[in-house]
Amino acid sequence: MKPAPPEKTAPAHIALTFDDAVSNHATFVGPLLARYGFGATFYITEFAGEGGDRFDLDKRQYMDWQQIAGLHAMGFEIGNHTGHHPGLSALDTSRILAEIEIIEQRCEAQGLPRPLTFAYPGGNESIVACELLKQKGYLGARGCRKSPYHASEDSVWSIPSFVITQETEGLFDEALALAVQGESIVFTFYGVPDCNHPWVTTLPETFQRMMEALHQTGLPVVSLKALIGSLQEPPLSGGFTENSTF
Repeated sequence: MKPAPPEKTAPAHIALTFDDAVSNHATFVGPLLARYGFGATFYITEFAGEGGDRFDLDKRQYMDWQQIAGLHAMGFEIGNHTGHHPGLSALDTSRILAEIEIIEQRCEAQGLPRPLTFAYPGGNESIVACELLKQKGYLGARGCRKSPYHASEDSVWSIPSFVITQETEGLFDEALALAVQGESIVFTFYGVPDCNHPWVTTLPETFQRMMEALHQTGLPVVSLKALIGSLQEPPLSGGFTENSTF
């Protein structure tokens, strides 16, 4: 199977992102993307009991770190989605910093590069987190505001994305049409399927249909890091609220 292309900063219109370290990201999603030559970012978090979720025990639902390292070896970006997926607006600076550093430390232990992009848990954007990420040398952060990404107008710390689930399949087609017209589009997916969170699931056959549609456009499909790098001088602050947008 052909590996995914290495990270690069070529001009691009579409970025694929995947949240929550779901096991089928390694067993199904990654290999399918590699077959198409797509790049992507996988945002990693370790659930620790919230709603019964256990990253350490539930390997039907969640990857292990060997699988995460395998995605990196295939050429995909590994991003930071916090240690335990908390609502950041309820945390003070020291706790937000600790949540960011958990995933950095896990990556270091696996010999992986330190993450350079971030996804806000639940789409809840945080000014405090933004400032910490800047200080730590991150390149940008993704939210869940349903809009194309206009680098000249949107903050690189509040990159919008279209959240795609089985119930919003039509939204994928709408956003893809915008990409064909020249807009920069970021997609967010969860499990394919997502057994623990059926409200954000996408069925494998639906996902395959969408990836084939992406392929048919001929547009470059890359990670969030590569998309940021391909756009000229995005703004460094402003442009977001503290509230979730979905």
